[in-house]
Amino acid sequence: MVASSQKLDDATSNATGGNNGTSQNEMGSDIHKKFREAHEGHKAHAGLDPSRASTGVVWTSERAYEHGFMDHPEEWANLGQGAPEVEDDIEGSFKRPTSIDITMTGREYGPTAGIKPMRQAVADLYNAHHRQGKESKYSWENVCIVPGGRAGLIRIAAVLGNAYLGFFIPDYTAYNEMLSLFRNFAAIPIPLSKEDKYHIHADKILDEIKRGTSVILTSNPRNPTGKMVGSAALAEIQDMSRNRATLIMDEFYGGYNYTTDCDGTVISAADNIQDVNKDDVLIIDGLTKRFRLPGWRVAWVVGPKDFIKAIGSCGSYLDGGCNVPFQEAAVKMLEPNNVRKEMKALQHHFRDKRDYIVKRLTDMGFELDYVPDSTFYLWLNLEKLPEAINDGLNFFQACLEEKAIVVPGIFFDLNPSRRRDLFDSPCHHFVRVSYGPKMDHLKAGMDGFERVLKKHNAFSQK
Repeated sequence: MVASSQKLDDATSNATGGNNGTSQNEMGSDIHKKFREAHEGHKAHAGLDPSRASTGVVWTSERAYEHGFMDHPEEWANLGQGAPEVEDDIEGSFKRPTSIDITMTGREYGPTAGIKPMRQAVADLYNAHHRQGKESKYSWENVCIVPGGRAGLIRIAAVLGNAYLGFFIPDYTAYNEMLSLFRNFAAIPIPLSKEDKYHIHADKILDEIKRGTSVILTSNPRNPTGKMVGSAALAEIQDMSRNRATLIMDEFYGGYNYTTDCDGTVISAADNIQDVNKDDVLIIDGLTKRFRLPGWRVAWVVGPKDFIKAIGSCGSYLDGGCNVPFQEAAVKMLEPNNVRKEMKALQHHFRDKRDYIVKRLTDMGFELDYVPDSTFYLWLNLEKLPEAINDGLNFFQACLEEKAIVVPGIFFDLNPSRRRDLFDSPCHHFVRVSYGPKMDHLKAGMDGFERVLKKHNAFSQK
């Protein structure tokens, strides 16, 4: 038994980087042990690498299932979910279809780049909202319809040439798996500063370009920080990158913009493009977030025709293309005036939910680093909590006991080459809190947070 214990202690020390400042609480907690086991890549089956099987959000759901979430989800507050509420309860929002007519065309295989009416509808939407008064306009040939955002990212990655690809930390967890799948580019991390509120500066982009980075990938608005690069700063970045680097802009949260008084404005790189076929800017968006239809798996990539042709073609061996009946049903949703009204309703509703979460957290004693200006996420700093719950994994575990779910910040520290010990991560003492769910779930989640704080006597809770 002594020998076995020593081996476990040695393995734990090695997995956490030895004397890297990791606390005994972190080294010994069950949730940290499970995290290390999932990310060591142990192969119980010769052809299987289980560490590649899920993203952070899926991992947190799997741990919640162990506590009963799968059997009684209605009893839980899932503030870890990466999706907005889908019900038809938002004032001013249009009703989603409850049934879909399937045409004969819908029974057939569809084009891997999407059906032409849907591609044209996306082009018309971008021209109306982002290309007014500009000579260069998008056509249907500038749009590829894909079965979800991840599929779009994977298709883009598949057609990239040999390049250094820069990505920011923290950012969307699924980038980690996508960046590790392909060997046609080298992924280069670009850390952002908490003290600077995780802002992406143009001079940082310039530094990356000067050292040979020719592809930049980022979400904007940003997941998980809830911060956005505004129009002026985005234009500066695009001007600096023009003819020097390809920008891949994940704009799934573009509708969740609270910086323009909830007037329905969507901030997009499409506003700053000079020539839609010469500017190397690829924009990814879809029905998932801002149209609140994550189950439809309908998304798009907008960009230069040469890129779009390649991205459309590679769908034949990657994913087979997007569901045709849902594409047909989506066309009428994209009428520009209809979308503007929808975005206005969306922004008012989710800003109110953001304000509720911010007030509850500050009333508990949390000192927020900033108030999110976009998305439906809050990047919560735990450093001032008692040691037992001041890191993302242990706070997550404590929340599970109160039937609440968050996502530990460590999952947003993208590490595709696995060169760094994740316990040295600048994201280790954070969690992502989602205010995507309905208000009653937010209230239940905040009540769960309060019970966790009281249990650990944090902020003098009684």
